[in-house]
Amino acid sequence: MAEPVKMLMAREDFVTFSYGKDHCECVAWGPDGYIYAGGEAGQIYRVNLEDGATEVIANLGVDALGICIDAHANLYVCSENGHAVFRVTQRGEVSVYSQGAPERPMRLPNYPVFDRTGNMYVSDSSDWEGANGCIYCIAPDGRTRVVSATDLRFPNGMALSPEGDALYFIESNLPGVRKAEILPDGSLATPETVVEMPYTVPDGLAFDVAHNLYISCYVPHRLYRLSPDGRLEIMFDDWQGTLLNAPTNIAFAGPDLCTMVFANLGGTWLTKAQMPLAGIPLCYPRL
Repeated sequence: MAEPVKMLMAREDFVTFSYGKDHCECVAWGPDGYIYAGGEAGQIYRVNLEDGATEVIANLGVDALGICIDAHANLYVCSENGHAVFRVTQRGEVSVYSQGAPERPMRLPNYPVFDRTGNMYVSDSSDWEGANGCIYCIAPDGRTRVVSATDLRFPNGMALSPEGDALYFIESNLPGVRKAEILPDGSLATPETVVEMPYTVPDGLAFDVAHNLYISCYVPHRLYRLSPDGRLEIMFDDWQGTLLNAPTNIAFAGPDLCTMVFANLGGTWLTKAQMPLAGIPLCYPRL
């Protein structure tokens, strides 16, 4: 008989809310106090964290993947089918922010993250089996260049290190998490492997104030925590898929950043849970 999975959190710690979503791949907490998420048909949702009330503020016309946000609550949204990062204003205006570098147009831009200077790092997953992904750096003026090797194995969700000096990123087909130092010119040093996670497809990343790294998995429906000393623990495993269903990305949210919100690519709702420690505040640059 199979043994139950050892977990640090229980089912009652998780709450589903904000129903009727179109299979959101990403969630992001904005400086204006709202959760933002994107749908498969390009919907950009603005969601009240407390009651889940939702407004569609824009539509890309193509799928919406990862999201990051600037100080004015403009959204920067990756799109696989659009092969671009789009900028979305609070008025619903949509424009192309970047389509990649001249020598390497974007193929499958997946997830963006700002650093403290306003540079945006974007993972381009490319092909699942191809080991041909890369990471771009988009300067505040929009200039885009490739700053990593071009043989990454489906680079996916990312997080700036707590000190701001390195970029952590998922390689979903490693599978695991890698880390690259950010060099003075904004390029990335040769990455090192932080943790390997056999028989999973990791997707999303977020740090708490104790520098624990949380990792959400597309499959199985799990949330992991990697401690600074390298211990990998299962926070929650939803074998039923009724609370977490292909939880592709996560975000710390709320005034105290103690609420973790989950996107469920396999479902039509968001999920939230109170966490023992607050998340590290994100960078919201003034562009």
